[in-house]
Formats: sequence, structure tokens, C-alpha cells
Amino acid sequence: MVAQPCARYSFRSLSREQFHEVSYTEWGSDGERGVVVCVHGLTRQGRDFDFLAQRLARDGYRVVCPDIVGRGMSGQLVRGSDYDLDQYVIDMAVLLAKLNATEVNWVGTSLGGQIGILVAGLSNSPIQRLVVNDIGPNLPINAVLRIGNYVRNGPQLFANFEAAQAYFREILQPFGALTEQQWRHLAEHSVKRTENGQFVLRYDRRLTQGFKAPWHHRHRLWTAWERINCPILILRGADSDLLLPGTAKEMLRRNPQARLETIPDCGHAPALMNEQQIALVTEWIGTPFPKEMKVA
Repeated sequence: MVAQPCARYSFRSLSREQFHEVSYTEWGSDGERGVVVCVHGLTRQGRDFDFLAQRLARDGYRVVCPDIVGRGMSGQLVRGSDYDLDQYVIDMAVLLAKLNATEVNWVGTSLGGQIGILVAGLSNSPIQRLVVNDIGPNLPINAVLRIGNYVRNGPQLFANFEAAQAYFREILQPFGALTEQQWRHLAEHSVKRTENGQFVLRYDRRLTQGFKAPWHHRHRLWTAWERINCPILILRGADSDLLLPGTAKEMLRRNPQARLETIPDCGHAPALMNEQQIALVTEWIGTPFPKEMKVA
């Protein structure tokens, strides 16, 4: 069993029409080795990182895993069209201010990686090391459509938990080979039980209303990518249809501080649950880099 996080907290952030709650789980106590912020993918939630967070906390880090607004235990937005990168960056900036940490490490899977790219590319960013898990500035239209379709067509209800678990085994199959415990863990934190004993998804089905065409944010993301001045680890699932080999190669060319690790036997996106994948992240975060790696 995965140990429980030390606490769950929330804070209030602002959208166009409201203040909304953003929830996060926190691992570790004193965080003597620093802070790690782990941000999930499009329809996921912060508990996806439990296995990684537990290891990092044991290694002396304070680990913070938010649920992006509209997902997990966080609140929802009044306007579905506000589910957009701009809103997510604002929310994460509020989180960083609440943490009162002058330096953080960032682990971002898919959407969480894009948010990390934008935050790390800002002047005076607190991000000192960045892990980008299977995402880049270029998004292939076929992959975006595939993901959008399963979000929009997600079941309204599951008759029982077994049906929910079977659903997540199917749509998250690109995560790779997981243990029974890990599949159950993903399903348990992806649904909530209704009063009549059925289960519903833990994300706002309107979040696709904020989708933009893949090229909408492309220039902005590439510009931010080229401005990042901290060590970057790119993780790519060997069979990923979202981070294509050509895009990964271009990311390396455009930012010399980036390194690429291709993870076999998975697509979009590596789950960061098994020992090998966890080690890639923890070793990268824990490796001392010379100051001259950073550019002015």
C-alpha cells in the first residue's frame, strides 16, 4: 500500500468571474532538500504522483501535488471556456506564492509539463530544475483529437468500481505495464461515489471547451522553452503519439540544457510509478549541476 500524504490543503485562486478552490496534497515535513511540485495531465489529478512523491519525501524533499482546477478535489470554473493554459499558469503562480519557496523543482506530466514550460520560461522563475514528461511545444493534431474524444465521451456513470477500473485500464493503457495495485490506485482517485452507490469521473466534462487548436500556443511555448535557464529532463514514452521523436529532437536543439530519456514499453505518458522511472526523476533532481549550466 502507498503511505498517506502528510496533509491535504487548498487555496483560493481567481478566474474571470470567481474565486475558486485549488486542492493539493503534500508529502514530507521539513523539506531539507527543497521543494518538488508535481503537476498532472489533462484529466488526471495529483494523487497520480503518490509513488514518486513518497520516494522524494523519504529522500528529504517537500512534495506538493496540486489538482488542477476542474479535476480531483479542486473546484470548478463557471465558464468551461476558461479551462485554458493561461488560467492554469495563474493558479500555479498562486500556489508557488503560497508555498513561499524561492526555488522549486517541477515535474510536469503532459499538460503539467506545458504549464511548467511556461512558468520556467518567465523571468525570475523559481523553477530550478524541470522534468517534462511526454509533452512539447508541438502537439500532433491526431493525438489531440484522440484525447479530446475520450474526454468528451467519458461515461456519465459507472455502475460499480470494477466498471470504473476497467475503463481506466483501457484509456490509460499507454501508461505502460502497471501492477494491480497501481491500476487500482489510479482508478480509486479518478472517481467519486454517488449517494446511490454508483461512480462518476473526478473531472469537469466541460474542460474541453477551453481547448485551442494545437498551433494556438505553439509560438508561445517555443519562446518560453528557449528562455528556460535551468537543467531540463525530457521524458518520452517510446510509443508516444503526443511527443514525437522530431519534436523531442528539436527541443534538444533549441535548449542546450535539456537532456532526453526515452522510456520503453509505454506511450503517452510514462506513469512514473515503477522503480526505473522514479529513479530517472529522483536522480535528476538530486544531481548537483555546476552553476555555469545556467545562462544569464
